[in-house]
Amino acid sequence: MTPDRRAVARFSSPRRSLLAAVLFGATVALGGPAGASEPSHGDGLDTEHIFGITMGSDIGEKGDFEMELETFSGIAKRYGTYFSTATHTHFKYTVTDNFRVAPGFTFGSHRIRGVEGLDNLSEANLHEASVEMRYKVLDRHKDPFGLTVNLEPGWAGVDPTSGRRTEAWGTVLSLLMDKEIVKDKLFGAVNVGWSGGTSRELGTRDWARDSEWAIHGALSYQFRPLTLIGIETRYLRSYGTLGLSDFKGEALYVGPTFHMMLSKTIGLSGTWNYQVAGKAVGDPRSLDLTNYEKNQILLRLTSHF
Repeated sequence: MTPDRRAVARFSSPRRSLLAAVLFGATVALGGPAGASEPSHGDGLDTEHIFGITMGSDIGEKGDFEMELETFSGIAKRYGTYFSTATHTHFKYTVTDNFRVAPGFTFGSHRIRGVEGLDNLSEANLHEASVEMRYKVLDRHKDPFGLTVNLEPGWAGVDPTSGRRTEAWGTVLSLLMDKEIVKDKLFGAVNVGWSGGTSRELGTRDWARDSEWAIHGALSYQFRPLTLIGIETRYLRSYGTLGLSDFKGEALYVGPTFHMMLSKTIGLSGTWNYQVAGKAVGDPRSLDLTNYEKNQILLRLTSHF
């Protein structure tokens, strides 16, 4: 729940321009042209997972039950071998049309060899347990755009970067916004989020605090019924406190996304994000490969009951 965050200086002018263009495009997508999207209650499309790591605002209808398997992999640091996985299992139940609860747990693994600043390690274990709660504030079918508040407190027993055994308590808080830009064809989403918590390495008494601020933007195009491809971008900032002090690093990711329904009840989605810009504080080299990985890959399988 509380990744080991570290360090970075600011983007150069070209990188700031790229980030500004991405955020401007996502904002335009959510604002959308007047009248571009008519209500489509019967469209059969759930937008939650059509944007890759970026999330849509849909939470299902009252009484819906869903099981989700989501594997996230961080691949490659600057040198050596680095490969981590985290497979989240969530059991989602929509209590009302506006509220959903989803307890879950995560099994993960690390393989680290010759990576600067990290011990060589191979491990596989139970990594996390959490409870995700979502409240839909605005319905994308009735309102100008969809808006859902996501809160996920949890416990972690393994540091997600180093793989060391820890005791950690933290939470994720985010706003999930989306809009149908072109009816039944083009969808846009913006996520703004904060995650943070406190942790200590087992065998020590020293508690550390860290946090991360993130903004995601994504577009997804439905080229055939319930089959979509798209692109997302994610900007992440790491801190050594729970607030906006002790800045550690930043990273900008871009990558393709896909979503398809394999049957009426089973869906498959995913993304491959590549770090295209970033810096770690105190490191003159390009990219932030101290706090983040070069590649972040997600593959998700969902089943509705």
